[in-house]
Amino acid sequence: MIVTVFRNRLSDDPDAQAEYAELIGHISQLATTMPGYISHKTYVADDGERCTIVEFEHEDGQAEWRRNAEHAAARVRGREAFYSEYRIQICEELRSSHWSSDEGGRNA
Repeated sequence: MIVTVFRNRLSDDPDAQAEYAELIGHISQLATTMPGYISHKTYVADDGERCTIVEFEHEDGQAEWRRNAEHAAARVRGREAFYSEYRIQICEELRSSHWSSDEGGRNA
């Protein structure tokens, strides 16, 4: 599995934030159509830092997402208007474990 960690802070410009809110729904939906897409979730810290975690089954799917023309245009717009800063880390899963009380306490 390939995991993308996208940490960012939005600009203070209210117009940019409104445009971002419109665009992010479309871009999030578009991500779900990429080959190998598993999931993505965004978390916001108390200090305003945002973190989106995106999972793909394989590197080819993540690379296709990076090459997608609409996603590329959104990245450019993000640098121009939406973000005051960001950091992207692409990671390969080395090990995984899972536990859930719904599964009778078994490790999966």
